[in-house]
Amino acid sequence: MNGTFSSSENNGSVFRSLGNGQGPFKLNGGIINALPKTNGRHNDGLAARKVVEEEKAKANDEGTLAGFRSLENLLDTYLPEKEKKEVFRVLHGYNQGKPVAELPLKEDVATSATELDLDVKAYQFRAAEEEMRPPRKVVMGLVQNSIAVPTTEPFKLQKQGLIDKIERICDLAGESGVQVLCLQEAWNMPFAFCTREKRWCEFAEDLETGTSMLKIKELAKKWDMVIVATILERDEAHNGTVWNTAVVVGHNGNVIGKHRKNHIPRVNDFNESTYYMEGNTGHPVFETKYAKIGVNICYGRHHTLNWMGFGLNGAEIVFNPSATVGELTEPMWSIEARNAAINNSYFVGAINRVGTETFPNEFTSGDAKPAHNDFGHFYGSSYVAAPDASRTPALSRNKDGLMIVECDLNLIQQVRDRWCIQMTGRHDLYADLLNKYVQNDFEPQIIRDPFL
Repeated sequence: MNGTFSSSENNGSVFRSLGNGQGPFKLNGGIINALPKTNGRHNDGLAARKVVEEEKAKANDEGTLAGFRSLENLLDTYLPEKEKKEVFRVLHGYNQGKPVAELPLKEDVATSATELDLDVKAYQFRAAEEEMRPPRKVVMGLVQNSIAVPTTEPFKLQKQGLIDKIERICDLAGESGVQVLCLQEAWNMPFAFCTREKRWCEFAEDLETGTSMLKIKELAKKWDMVIVATILERDEAHNGTVWNTAVVVGHNGNVIGKHRKNHIPRVNDFNESTYYMEGNTGHPVFETKYAKIGVNICYGRHHTLNWMGFGLNGAEIVFNPSATVGELTEPMWSIEARNAAINNSYFVGAINRVGTETFPNEFTSGDAKPAHNDFGHFYGSSYVAAPDASRTPALSRNKDGLMIVECDLNLIQQVRDRWCIQMTGRHDLYADLLNKYVQNDFEPQIIRDPFL
């Protein structure tokens, strides 16, 4: 395909505009409009239905949504143009009065993504032009991935396979101009915490000298990129205690700091407290070369005050690296990160792993289900939400993926000035209630109907 490269203010190498007027190049597995349309309406003939069936057949049945790789893929296929526009306006919101802009990819990036069978999408959040401030554009990236080899393979092979896979995706992100990249929770291992088998603690490592972290530091320096990597931390200073920790690596390959997971689930197969307990690092915000970022690890997204903590400390982007399965949380997934972005007026990157991970030994949990070998399907669907209530479409439910998003951080203050959510917050009232609530003699403020 022929195309000319267009220069965005601080990421001219990232995207290209097509010279043939056909619009953005879309990868296999992206949002594909598989059903032919006539004058904005679907053609109901046999040929059209055949195209749909062929497209559905291309998708791996495991992990799809009725044969489609994402909800957007399904809606884009079946909805007529006029109705589809209104549906997506409600589902995804508008950014500066328009749908979140889709950006074309560099041709070599699109080619590499196809070779890697990687779902790559790129979008742009705009802010209004200001007279006194120049734009503050940052390119963030989200990575979702499956495990590289079966869980029955030696641990060293499992770990190295994931390091190799992530290195290839990080290189692709770097070639695409990504400046701040976040990996999924426990990216360098299977999500084995369902098993309660302590042998999986072997994947824990030192934040500075561990095999995985040495590679992440190398990649960060190579691409002048900030990378957020959530791993099992081996805390040697405290007798080898294990933590679930997000490590923020700066663009020079230096560890800026860490945040340990604040909230540990005790639901379904999430037996994580067998391995680590609640973190002790508060709600740190890391000032990097590109933006002030926070990390709300996985289960913390269910806690509104956890999101608030990063906002109060000045975060501009909060990442939510996760590992969650469809049966348990999918109805919540598209809501929680978006609500957090609205409530706190910052950008949120929601990342979920992909695939069904099967373990050698059966396990049970406190939900009365029979013993089983897998956690369920990790449904991917990573996306970015903005403070103006808009969001990107999601990555695939069943493919490794890279989401590339250019955002103008000026949008944060513009939304705060418009909605005044921070200004009108009654933090004194909240603090007073919480201070009372944590006391042993707390009494709820209930006014009883005297006729009861």
